[in-house]
Amino acid sequence: MSSTTTFQLLTADGRALKAVLKKHKARRKRKAFLLVTPLLAFVIVGFCLPILDMLRRSTNNHIVEKTLPRTVLALKEWDAGGTTLPNEPAFASLAQDLVIAQHHRRATQLGQRLNYEFSGLASLFRRSGRHMEELVNEVRSTRGSYKETLIAFDARWGETDSWRVLKRFSDTLVADYYWAALDMRRDLRSNEVSLRPSKERIYLRLFGRTVVISLGITLATLLLGFPLALWIARLPSGQGNLLLVMVLLPFWTSLLVRTTSWIVLLQQQGVINDLLVAVGILSEEGRLRMIYNTTGTVIAMTHILLPFMVLPLYSVMKTISPSYMRAAVSLGAHPISAFWKVYFPSTVPGIGAGAIMVFILSIGYYITPELVGGRTGVFISNRIAYHISSSLNWGLAAALGVALLGFVIAIYWLYDKIVGIDNIRLG
Repeated sequence: MSSTTTFQLLTADGRALKAVLKKHKARRKRKAFLLVTPLLAFVIVGFCLPILDMLRRSTNNHIVEKTLPRTVLALKEWDAGGTTLPNEPAFASLAQDLVIAQHHRRATQLGQRLNYEFSGLASLFRRSGRHMEELVNEVRSTRGSYKETLIAFDARWGETDSWRVLKRFSDTLVADYYWAALDMRRDLRSNEVSLRPSKERIYLRLFGRTVVISLGITLATLLLGFPLALWIARLPSGQGNLLLVMVLLPFWTSLLVRTTSWIVLLQQQGVINDLLVAVGILSEEGRLRMIYNTTGTVIAMTHILLPFMVLPLYSVMKTISPSYMRAAVSLGAHPISAFWKVYFPSTVPGIGAGAIMVFILSIGYYITPELVGGRTGVFISNRIAYHISSSLNWGLAAALGVALLGFVIAIYWLYDKIVGIDNIRLG
């Protein structure tokens, strides 16, 4: 007969050591969580909530249902694919809803929303809202027809397309902002989605231009930043730190000041053109146009984003031992061959980190393209800002923002599959 005895380690005061360690570990986790709580709150408030609000705005369509509740119910049985107008109750419901909407000052707002989908509805709702109470009183006093009265007041109420827009956008969630963001549209009658004609495509061209220019900026910063980072990494610490401070100097200058400085330098009567004319390289009539176009955007943004390429490269290059190159050369390799086969592969993590940072930052840039981009150097972010501040089409702006965010995530995923995020190093 055998018996098994379990021994339990105890602390000096007689408590189980395992339980004490577990309790201590939990307490440390709580303290660590409390330390990161301010940062977590900032991320939620400054990043997660705006994205969720953007998603909501890009699909939200409560305005039709809230402003015209009776009309929405009356149109449920109407066949929008046919050629006949809705019946008399639908016109009566519309008249009653518009009277109430005008009292609450929502008729014009509804017209502006629907005008994004079908041109002319803004003026129709604005005009109808102002006179609808008079029209309703007229119908009630003469016991006439709402349908005939509204069509006589404005012939657009006799067009089926106006009613099709009302019926389509009576849903609370719609994807039409996303179709518009991708230069697509839904047919009012068949509901089929198709690509807009080539001359009407705006956003796909802007997305393409944004990607191409951002890739050009990333390549330019790499070509300029790699030799600069290599030089700084090979200098003695004192001289290297001085050059590193000079690289960081743009961070201490306002972005607006740096951008306007490039306007002074690049314009046709600017410093660079004056210098080229003075030394005889250019004639007075042959001054270069380097501003308010793609060239100006690339030059200004390359200067602004160059530190984001240099710093990761420098931090990685600083960790590469010079003995690697010396060993390769001592074994018979040519210095150039040794550089490409030994030194350069070691810098790939820094190249990856710098490239992904510069590319993602440049895609979302707004101020610099707005000031120096002109007509051909603006990004999709400038169009988003236009819809937020000028056209007030927040739904389309949100859809464009979501599309841009999705594209960035797709680029990040593709980069992870091809290169691997684990290969990115900042030092």
